[in-house]
Amino acid sequence: MLKVEEILRLLPHRYPFLLVDRVIALEPGKSIVAIKNVTANESFFEGHFPEVKIMPGVLIVEAVAQAGGILLYHSLPDAANKLVVLSKLQNVRFRKIVVPGDQMRLEAEIVKVRSRFATIRGRAIVDKEIVVEGEIAAAIVDLEEANGPK
Repeated sequence: MLKVEEILRLLPHRYPFLLVDRVIALEPGKSIVAIKNVTANESFFEGHFPEVKIMPGVLIVEAVAQAGGILLYHSLPDAANKLVVLSKLQNVRFRKIVVPGDQMRLEAEIVKVRSRFATIRGRAIVDKEIVVEGEIAAAIVDLEEANGPK
């Protein structure tokens, strides 16, 4: 549904921190399903861990948050002038490890949106098993405000 070119137009993240490869389902105002293919070439595997490569849990959460960000950018009025930033994690559970060769299915749904804050419930799934799940709160900031005075 959305390929990397459109994802790059929406998210400010770039390599090595762009953690969404494509979006396969999107219902603005409701939910998103995205994919992250985890390869042995990921830069974080150099040090985490050299002998047994495991994707850091915080980066799995970040991948889910980025999918949630794409959902919010497709759901907010005047989204082109907004920046969505992580503000809080709640009830996050790490259930399984993610290793090179895994394909993560990133699912997120909007719990609530207010003028300057949003809450997303999300999960990452590998081979039909939840590897991470929890709630992600995001601040919605005006781009002018984020860039500071000129």
